[in-house]
Amino acid sequence: MALDLVDYEQKVREAVKAFWGNREAARRRQLESGNTDQGERAGVTAGKNMDGFLALVIDIIKANGLAHAQIYRNRAMLTLPGYFRPTKLWDLLVIHKGQLIAAIELKSQVGPSFGNNFNNRTEEAIGTAHDFWTAFRDEAFGKQPRPFVGWLMMVEDAPESRSPVRDSSPHFPVFDEFKGASYLTRYDVLCQRLVQERLYTTATVITAKRGAVSTGDFSELSPMSSLKTFVSALAGHVAAEAARLGAQS
Repeated sequence: MALDLVDYEQKVREAVKAFWGNREAARRRQLESGNTDQGERAGVTAGKNMDGFLALVIDIIKANGLAHAQIYRNRAMLTLPGYFRPTKLWDLLVIHKGQLIAAIELKSQVGPSFGNNFNNRTEEAIGTAHDFWTAFRDEAFGKQPRPFVGWLMMVEDAPESRSPVRDSSPHFPVFDEFKGASYLTRYDVLCQRLVQERLYTTATVITAKRGAVSTGDFSELSPMSSLKTFVSALAGHVAAEAARLGAQS
């Protein structure tokens, strides 16, 4: 049976428009209330910016054989046990017949500050995955096949995210891939290496300008970190698990 990618490109365009539209709406509400956050934080406190991407993921799950799975997106139901910490809060969990099918993280970053946020996102992604797989090794989720673990990142397409960045490493040289690399390139390298090291099943980064609020236009950095790779891998995993567990669509 062919995988159903649910017209993902169009749905991502809608998700991008919603991302920027929700940020602007949150900023306006805070300005009107007089209770403003500092800087770009005013655009993120609504907590709904990535809902369009969540909807895409849910559509893929339902279209590829797990329409009756338990798909959790409510905060109270999104924690999993960890190994180095008691629990970890995810953005979406899929459970079917008592087995964890998928755990997905959705992240975003906008300017003007990209440096510290890039480092924080990197450390968070690596730490989350290491904690998860160590807990999996010790059967925190019971005896079961490896679940799909996904990481999707939306980054603002801006001069600051595309410009070369200098690094200071006085004792040993940085890897060639990072020399003069922009933050977008660094995210691409990060995604590729997260997958190569089997920390995530798929890791994806896309970028879009603020003006995409009206068009939904977005760009990708490389085939390995592309959205098609993400949705194809997720659809394939869901279809395989549906067949293994005897799920009905």
